[in-house]
Amino acid sequence: MIEPALRRRIVAGALAVAVATSASAASAAGLYFSDRGVRPVGRAGAFVAGADDLGAIWYNPAGIAFAGETVLADFSWLRFRSTYQRRSLVRDPATGDEVVQGSNYFPEVEGTSPVLPLPTVAVSNRLGLDEKWNFAASVMAPYSALTSYPETDMQHRGRTVPPPQRYSLVTLDGSALAVIGLTASYKPSDKFALGAGLQMLTGTFASRLAFNACPPQALLCAQEDPQYDAYTQLKVGPIFAPSANAGFIAIVSDSPGAQLRIGGSFQLPFWVNSPASTKIRLPSAAVFRDAYVEGDQARVSFRLPAIARLGLETRLGEKKQTRLEVAVFYEAWSMHDRITIKPAGDGIRLRNVTGFPDPYEVGELAQARGFRDTFSIHGGVEHEFDAGGYPMALRAGASYERSAVPPEYLSVLTVDLDKIQIAAGSSLWVAQKRNLRLDAVIGYTFGFTTDVDPRSAKITKVKVVRANDPAEQDQTKINGGRYTAGAMLLGVGLVWKY
Repeated sequence: MIEPALRRRIVAGALAVAVATSASAASAAGLYFSDRGVRPVGRAGAFVAGADDLGAIWYNPAGIAFAGETVLADFSWLRFRSTYQRRSLVRDPATGDEVVQGSNYFPEVEGTSPVLPLPTVAVSNRLGLDEKWNFAASVMAPYSALTSYPETDMQHRGRTVPPPQRYSLVTLDGSALAVIGLTASYKPSDKFALGAGLQMLTGTFASRLAFNACPPQALLCAQEDPQYDAYTQLKVGPIFAPSANAGFIAIVSDSPGAQLRIGGSFQLPFWVNSPASTKIRLPSAAVFRDAYVEGDQARVSFRLPAIARLGLETRLGEKKQTRLEVAVFYEAWSMHDRITIKPAGDGIRLRNVTGFPDPYEVGELAQARGFRDTFSIHGGVEHEFDAGGYPMALRAGASYERSAVPPEYLSVLTVDLDKIQIAAGSSLWVAQKRNLRLDAVIGYTFGFTTDVDPRSAKITKVKVVRANDPAEQDQTKINGGRYTAGAMLLGVGLVWKY
């Protein structure tokens, strides 16, 4: 029979991972694998100094000063795909030394995203004021990858094996997020504009993953024995996370054949402090027959990063029909240093655990994230011309972004690699007054293949809480191996000046 204290630690660990990973899923969905907006993505995100329609709401709110009274609606599909080939450390039975378990032992798993339109809808109006002022309301979905991986057993080299990534993630299906915003701009002269906006990240995160409750000493079972897997269904929300941004655009030089613009913006962090609920299916092993969890409510708090953007655009030609912009973004992901989880309501308790106080209250938990500040460089070009009496524009761009996740903290829950994005797009004005524009874009983000050496990997299976001896904790690393990722983006949209 399992020792009562050990049994208590196993069940408490299952509960801890259920609550902690609800927050992890939220931060994972906060990672943006692509720039956003049909026209801005066509310029690979180089849309800071040259922002002049409602796509500016995210990149530089000063840009709505040049948008007039318009309606923007666009929809994109981010087809994300990733692969993971796990490697781990095992002990040589002859020497006791740790050695790398080859990737041939684990099957490669593939993560995919659903066919889900990502909308941007915005409208601007001067509210009866003069042309120096403009105001906008918007709703937009983050361009994040909601990934699903295998959940059922797999065939690999003649063996039936459980999916190797299950302790990090099974699926993020059921997540739905939107950023609601109100923005205002002021243009005191033709050569200078200011803008600022208030934003609210709202919606829910959902995730499913497994936790293995085999004791570290492996007295009862083999490590990662599927009979000791506890599955957790997690939901964080409703989320109401405030933020704000501000920016400027200045025309520093303007001559008949050329114009030079500079623009900058700053996005405050999103402060997330939201309720979470958990459902836990305890393992099928006999030792869990009598234990159960009472209470399922918690509060999850963390921060998503502040972002600074700076761009320089030149417009060339008699009608300034050719535009070239270079922009630099800086994202302060290091402020996403930890996630705090506090039981809410009547708390979360373990019940009917033999040999331990009944009930056993679970206290506050904290989870380190290990993220780092990152940067990206964006370049884009746009050219307008006449096509048989219809004004058209073609655009293209490329960008490079360093991952916000150091390799040792990389996992399938947060697949954020160093990456390059290339994109191309077009616009067609279909009305003589140029008051109706149709947009399209295609882009692809190439993630750099990353190998995480199991010796340097830092993500362990979630440790059972309040163990009597920290040395007994399971230190098995679950994020070693090879990661690949990429995403295709397709989008269409329209802009109507009313």
